[in-house]
Amino acid sequence: MKINSYMQKCLPMFICIGISLVASWYTPAFGEVPQKETKIETGFYYTVKKGDTLWDISQRFNDTPWQWPELWKENNQLPNPHWIYPGERIRLFRKSDRDKYKEQAAAPTAMPQVSAGTSAPAPQVNFYYGRMDRIGFIRKPPVQELGFIFNVLHDKQLVSTGDVVYIRPPDSGPVVEFAPGSRFTVFRKLKPTGERKSDQAIGTQHYLLGVVEVSQNEAGYGIAKVIEAFRAIEPGDLLMAYRERSPEVVVAKSTPGIQGTLIGTEEHNELVSTNTIAFIDKGETDNIRPGQEYKIYIQETKKGVDGKEMQLAPVDVGALLVLHTEKTTSTVYITETYGNIFPGQNIRTP
Repeated sequence: MKINSYMQKCLPMFICIGISLVASWYTPAFGEVPQKETKIETGFYYTVKKGDTLWDISQRFNDTPWQWPELWKENNQLPNPHWIYPGERIRLFRKSDRDKYKEQAAAPTAMPQVSAGTSAPAPQVNFYYGRMDRIGFIRKPPVQELGFIFNVLHDKQLVSTGDVVYIRPPDSGPVVEFAPGSRFTVFRKLKPTGERKSDQAIGTQHYLLGVVEVSQNEAGYGIAKVIEAFRAIEPGDLLMAYRERSPEVVVAKSTPGIQGTLIGTEEHNELVSTNTIAFIDKGETDNIRPGQEYKIYIQETKKGVDGKEMQLAPVDVGALLVLHTEKTTSTVYITETYGNIFPGQNIRTP
């Protein structure tokens, strides 16, 4: 009787364990998309369509199907390279990275042609940048601010996520009502370069600092909470309307004949490096669009044997992808650097 009583008490626990074991043994049926979370990093991605295989994707984007093992290695969210499903994201290698991998000319490993479906539509590549909300821009004339931070709870000098701030409309300009629940982007106006009149010649750099959400509206001012701080916020920083931006940019064909200049980086670095945000002096009026890629190049002038100056052929030293456009400028992401790159260097259509 004691054993039976013990079994009755433990029976629910045994049932739960059994259900867990069955769930761990379950394998998705053919054609069923496994539900798994994948951490998406910055880079170029392709969304699997019906009919795709890693073999085909490698051929499409690397000009050779034999790099499918490297493609699988780069995408460790895929448990089995022979089974990929529509909707899954495949991270792509850059074509210029092909020299990093040895060609498998002798006895290459064949990829079984088990596909995601029956037809292969034209490929569409996305560039994913998870920090899209925090990239700034250069605009001329500058954005009309909707207010500013005039005080911080507990008199903190450097404001971060979770802090409470007091905001009010500008002394002149539009009348703003700080409705509870409304959000604003905190920003600072900067000169795009160290030149004295660069903001008049090029435009004003809008340096984004964070996002605040209004919690309370009082007569003449509002109380808000910093829901996200990208950088250190200070009293006196300005407010603009908050607009959420998608982290995905569809890669598009570049505009032919573009010749422009790399203005500099968002953080005003002396050297431009890979994975940094920068600005160029071409924008919407030049048919620049998000998702387009352009090359950074140098073209030297040397004296020939006859003593006359001659212009040497241009040499690419880097690449960039457009993330955001204004009328005369664009915000870009430096995808590759092949040598030292400095602000002021030239850009062109690939």
